[in-house]
Amino acid sequence: MSEVALLQSIGLVVVGLGILILLFIKAKFLRVVGFVIIVLGTFSLIALGVPQMASLPPAIETFDITKVKTPDDLAAIGQKIFFSKGQCALCHSIGPSEAARCPDLKGIGAKLAPEFIYESLTEPQSYIYLDFRHHGLPKEYPARMPYIGKNPIALSNQEIYSVIAFLQKMSGEPISIKVEDVLGGGSKDGDMKVAAIGAHGASQPGE
Repeated sequence: MSEVALLQSIGLVVVGLGILILLFIKAKFLRVVGFVIIVLGTFSLIALGVPQMASLPPAIETFDITKVKTPDDLAAIGQKIFFSKGQCALCHSIGPSEAARCPDLKGIGAKLAPEFIYESLTEPQSYIYLDFRHHGLPKEYPARMPYIGKNPIALSNQEIYSVIAFLQKMSGEPISIKVEDVLGGGSKDGDMKVAAIGAHGASQPGE
């Protein structure tokens, strides 16, 4: 007997007990108790009758290097990471939204250099964007951008580059991230080079 079936059997016994109390017990207090037992047992049976589905964690997206041939392949992987492992869509919107807890990313790939986006993702506290959606002085967004290259999100450099490729494509920009650079993007030298470019070349986001 499954656990649900066992609980349903117990619920039926409880409801039956309540009915017996109402039929054969005259004491007012006990009759009230019997009525309460019937109500609780009935609600329990209804709840247990709802189909139960196992709650499973989301599937982990893996970066399959062998399938990456073009910048569009990178963008496709970046889109999956954006909406799953990267958890970007939990706070960011793509298009104006009053409910967004972080800046709107529509067109961001056309507004900002990829080096600047890289630095914003890996060192998010270097530049703080304010919320201008409200009247009066701009405010800080309610959510604080995490360091996505560190736990608990811990995106690899290759995954970060593919997210940037997705942001560029989503903004209608040519994808400037090169596949050969991404495939070799796991080395420490590569990390330092990109970060250095971001520190100097991305200080003017409007360019």
